[in-house]
Amino acid sequence: MTGPAGHGGLTVPAGPTGLAGRPGRLGRDAPPVPLTWLYAPGDRPSVVRKALVSGADVVIVDLEDAVAPDRRAYALAATAELLAEPHPVPIHVRIHSPRDIPALAPLPGIVALRVPKVTHPTDIQRIVELAQGLPIYPLLENALAVEHAYAIAAAHPSVHGIALGEADLRADLGVREDSGLDWPRSRVVVAARAAALPPPVQSVHPDVRDLNALAAGCARGRAMGFLGRAAIHPRQLPVIARAYLPTPGEVAAAEEVVKAAETEEGALALPDGRFVDAAVVEGARRVLTLAARTA
Repeated sequence: MTGPAGHGGLTVPAGPTGLAGRPGRLGRDAPPVPLTWLYAPGDRPSVVRKALVSGADVVIVDLEDAVAPDRRAYALAATAELLAEPHPVPIHVRIHSPRDIPALAPLPGIVALRVPKVTHPTDIQRIVELAQGLPIYPLLENALAVEHAYAIAAAHPSVHGIALGEADLRADLGVREDSGLDWPRSRVVVAARAAALPPPVQSVHPDVRDLNALAAGCARGRAMGFLGRAAIHPRQLPVIARAYLPTPGEVAAAEEVVKAAETEEGALALPDGRFVDAAVVEGARRVLTLAARTA
């Protein structure tokens, strides 16, 4: 069985790994790629409503870190009321506990579940049984989860993406410098690719005022293979989008590669001497898919 277009002809095994049909497609005919994912606290409906008109590609209603323990019941009830009808902007919910899922899964306004503190692929099965077919995005927040990154990503077809929860991971590892997370970041990028999932989304930048540091972090994440970033304030959204959209030079180079591929079959060399194969062509098509967001 052949994997999704956009994986360079990657053969995806069927059967117990359940990788066939994964949402890893990033080619010419793929749906728009989300780049900005905005968190909003579930116990503040007014903030959630503002998030829905902020321009974020996806809004994540947070029932976990952003909500005080004595307000979690209210946050769940308010979120369920919000999700009683569909919304133009996709809404994911970061649950606090699997106990939240039965109240959320049947509602027409929810698009996916973000599941914190997943450490092992067996954790996924419990979520799948409750989720009623909803896409699941496990968050890897400790060393054991990072060690199991591929197994978690490949645990079930309902897993549509993985990401790091960097604040908790820093605490677990005792990391003080940002570079101390480079290996876990690369690990989840490779694991997502191996499981035929889309590239992971970067974790949030906690300082909403330092937009220069946010831009620099996004540039580094993009170079490592991430695609898009979570945000905690609307002012971060344009910075993230600019960082992850291709530059005019990148678009021009991608157009040259795709044009050459349409006139010749197999491997080829461009006029400037660059060698181009199928994987390079597919990468160029992914660039043009992203560029089309601004057309």
